[in-house]
Amino acid sequence: MSAQCHSNSSSLRGLFLYNGHLILIALGTAKAFRIMKCMNTIKQILITNDDGIASPGLHALAREIEAAGHEVTVAAPNYDASGVSASLGAITTERPIAKIVSEIKGFSGRAYALAAPPATCVLLAQLGAFERDFDLVVSGINDGMNTGRSVLHSGTVGAALAAQNFGLRGLAVSTARANPIQWQSAAQMACSLLPSMLSAASRIAINLNVPGLKLEEIKGLRWGALAPFNAIRSVVRENGPAHVTLEMQPPPSPPAADTDLGLTRLGFAALTSLHAGSEVWSEKIQPNEDFNPDLSLPAVTAGDLLQAARTYLQTS
Repeated sequence: MSAQCHSNSSSLRGLFLYNGHLILIALGTAKAFRIMKCMNTIKQILITNDDGIASPGLHALAREIEAAGHEVTVAAPNYDASGVSASLGAITTERPIAKIVSEIKGFSGRAYALAAPPATCVLLAQLGAFERDFDLVVSGINDGMNTGRSVLHSGTVGAALAAQNFGLRGLAVSTARANPIQWQSAAQMACSLLPSMLSAASRIAINLNVPGLKLEEIKGLRWGALAPFNAIRSVVRENGPAHVTLEMQPPPSPPAADTDLGLTRLGFAALTSLHAGSEVWSEKIQPNEDFNPDLSLPAVTAGDLLQAARTYLQTS
């Protein structure tokens, strides 16, 4: 059993298990959090997103993780940065990145709105701009699913992959659109993963997709493979001489039940472990060898070996 997350942390009482430590809470959460801090179980967590600092999903996530007893810093774009992947934007020494202190209702931690995409927020955190050494980056909650191979384009997932690239742990969180959107369900699902994320190896990036259901209606949490498409895909509706108009359509075929998209449609939350910094090598082509035009280029689709870059295997 892991630490439980509570929207109203002031009512927390009793026994609970956190990272293998059994803690008796009889004097309220302030006392409990001091105990956790002495036991080094309170962690520094950075929260970012691509929907922007005003997103209710970001706010729900920040409140929920703070209520779990961790020290949370929020650093998010001051604009909608959806679809930017892990882009850092144009970083120059001549143009400072605007940073404005922001407030989130019900959240007591520090929050900043930056003129930067989410991956840059993660980079700034790693460089010490927020005066913390972070144990985990959580990105989200995204308004809409980030499933299938289209995770490549997601700013939410991009922030988690940037964390991985910078030697941190990253968790991307997205929820299906619903009426109303179930922000709290996704926040609580993400919070339940914190002990596993914080005890995991470094340079890990986990993508969590949560169906648009109340928490008690979600059937469980399962691992899912990447589906061929996201919940929707882009197609060209009009190709004029001076413009191209796109429209969104559902995938051409139902997703397999063991994929991230298939699982969420069945009512499960889905997890996928991702890795961005990979290389492809063949038996005939290895590092430091001369290029030979007579040899086929290494490709996963040709059955060649996909492996993590060597620098990822070096602890930092």
